[in-house]
Amino acid sequence: MTLNQVRRGSGSPLLMVHGLGAGSRSWAPIVEDLTERREVIAVDLPGFGKTPALTGEVSIATLTDSVADFIRERGLDGVSTVGQSMGGRIVLELARRGIGGDTVALDPGGFWSDREQAVFGATLRPSIALVRALRGALPSLLGNPAGRTLLLAQLSARPWALSRDTVLPDVLGLACSPSTGDALDALTKGPKQEGAPAGTVPGRVTIGWGRRDLVTLPRQAARATDLFPDAVLHWFERCGHFPQWDSPHEATRLILDSTD
Repeated sequence: MTLNQVRRGSGSPLLMVHGLGAGSRSWAPIVEDLTERREVIAVDLPGFGKTPALTGEVSIATLTDSVADFIRERGLDGVSTVGQSMGGRIVLELARRGIGGDTVALDPGGFWSDREQAVFGATLRPSIALVRALRGALPSLLGNPAGRTLLLAQLSARPWALSRDTVLPDVLGLACSPSTGDALDALTKGPKQEGAPAGTVPGRVTIGWGRRDLVTLPRQAARATDLFPDAVLHWFERCGHFPQWDSPHEATRLILDSTD
């Protein structure tokens, strides 16, 4: 499968992998700043953005396979990778497989306990059902602080302070992407993330976590660094599940400082 890609800027390339939501447009809040120094290659995972859904099983493994194939087909061996949420898990899985170069994973999934995994599914599924039911009204609802606070309290530490243009692509993506449900099943019903022993990853690994993340809870960061002992952990203060929403300048600095 060929992944749709958006390429902008010049310099050493960064491969950006989104989570559940808008596909490559999820990175819009930080792309301009990143392209001042780097070439940004933002892909749409299968079933998100402009990439068709997989015809077979949708799992973290098969989604990661699609990114690994893209890297190989495009001659991007050793490329630095950046991912958020499900995308953060995918770039860590790439690093575990020895694919890519430096890795930045923002609020990655896969490090929950059994109970946390069950709660994650039980809380996120109704939220997705709600935005699907409200999809026609989302531009209006997200255009005012009260609507953003109502709909995005689980995702952002300060939803009232965000702009509609920042959040609307991801919320519409949750509502409309054909693979949202299958990918959520892969996260909530599939295996947890495996780790990589010290010295086995191909480059630096940086894990960023929001102190106020209500989706992948901050206590899961300790499990992530136990499983990836080479990783450096960075905390985003006053930040929820989307650092590119709540802390865009800090997220940009972290990505640029942590990758070659």
